[in-house]
Amino acid sequence: MQILIATNNAGKTSEILDLLKELPAEIVTPRDLGITLDVDENGQTYAENASLKARAFFKASGLITLSDDTGLEVDALNGRPGVHSARYVDASGATDADRRAKLLRELKAFPRPWGAHFHCTVAVVAANTEPRLFDGDLFGEIIPEESGEYGFGYDRLCYVPEMGKTLAACVMEEKNRISHRAKAVKRALPYLRSLILG
Repeated sequence: MQILIATNNAGKTSEILDLLKELPAEIVTPRDLGITLDVDENGQTYAENASLKARAFFKASGLITLSDDTGLEVDALNGRPGVHSARYVDASGATDADRRAKLLRELKAFPRPWGAHFHCTVAVVAANTEPRLFDGDLFGEIIPEESGEYGFGYDRLCYVPEMGKTLAACVMEEKNRISHRAKAVKRALPYLRSLILG
């Protein structure tokens, strides 16, 4: 039995592989299968985008497929960048560093603390089923200077009070104990196990 992680993001792949390692199945990636898909994430919600990706990769592979869509919602910016977090800088070749820099530029006009939270929706698609959705959130605040060497995306700017450091300062074991993605994937585990065991 194989389960496909429907992402081309290396950081997400590493985290989800770690979270699924105890399932009685082989966890594979698009690269493992030679699948090259670039799904247009044009949904208005995390659930729509996660489902779009899961359906597309399921159609291409025929395997139980898990996808996620994640965003950073900043209180001072009325929830932006939100569902557009990965496309916050509208320029080809834009990097995570470009997106973090834009976020800090926009926040300069507002007093601290800059409360924020990460949201993740995981979608699981299997044969003859509608996508099953699972959610997770992590609350913290945005800090004005980057800190930490791990993670990706906005992790270097997201300070997590319960950890006393940014997400990017957390090693994988720590991040996969508390993160938004970890919470969503862990909520999906019983359903994945039921699909595997039939």
